Amino acid sequence: MTALDIPATTAGADTGVRRHFLGAPFDGIDQDAFVDLVERTAGGKFRYVVTPNVDHVVRLSGNRGLVPCYDEAWMSLCDSKPISSLAHVLSLDLPHVTGSDLTARLFKSVIRDGDVVALIASDTGVVRSLEAVYPTIRFRSHVPPRGVLHDPAAFAACVDFAAAEAARFVFIAIGSPQSEKIAHAISQRPDASGIGLCIGASLEFLVGSKTRAPLWMQRWGLEWAHRLGTDPRRLWRRYVFAVAPLARLFLRELVTRRPPGKAT
Repeated sequence: MTALDIPATTAGADTGVRRHFLGAPFDGIDQDAFVDLVERTAGGKFRYVVTPNVDHVVRLSGNRGLVPCYDEAWMSLCDSKPISSLAHVLSLDLPHVTGSDLTARLFKSVIRDGDVVALIASDTGVVRSLEAVYPTIRFRSHVPPRGVLHDPAAFAACVDFAAAEAARFVFIAIGSPQSEKIAHAISQRPDASGIGLCIGASLEFLVGSKTRAPLWMQRWGLEWAHRLGTDPRRLWRRYVFAVAPLARLFLRELVTRRPPGKAT
């Protein structure tokens, strides 16, 4: 075990070993194993799932104040084919588990008729679409204002909402790092229960208000290119300016994980 392979305590406890790669934690669990784990997890204190991608790890490298939001997550799943591929170069097994696929799987095979599902969503349109598509699920929703991280009252309202609903699942879909910060704050509440999932735009993909990449692009890890092509004005800076920081983080991994005695 290397210094970067940290035995799990509470966070990631169900996977045995949590690996830190590119400065972010990742649990070595694939989608099937995670869904099985969720089905066997009932009630209890609130716990949450994060799904780091390239944007997340780059942001973490420049804002270490976000580290507890990821390190204290119950599960941290790799939502990036490029990160999974870079890990493979170093013989690390980081299964690629997209938040979109995971969300669809949960609604298809885990969430039951009559379950209470809480939504912290970006707009009411997504909520109404979910209610129409899944009429037998009891949705509870909260749509915070924009800039929730800079509005203490709005931030607290999100936390209070999730704690009060006692839902089986809480989908937090207002983007990063807002979702992760809110999930972390909910986990500090002793009266909060259920499983929280920070899943980005997954609800919009689920109801069809946004279109995912073709399957061949998903298989080749090019879903990011499809998203860039469909929303270039919003995403081009995020993707372009992530390349250099990601390369630096990977070079640091190469140096850190080089076996002792190797020449520089």
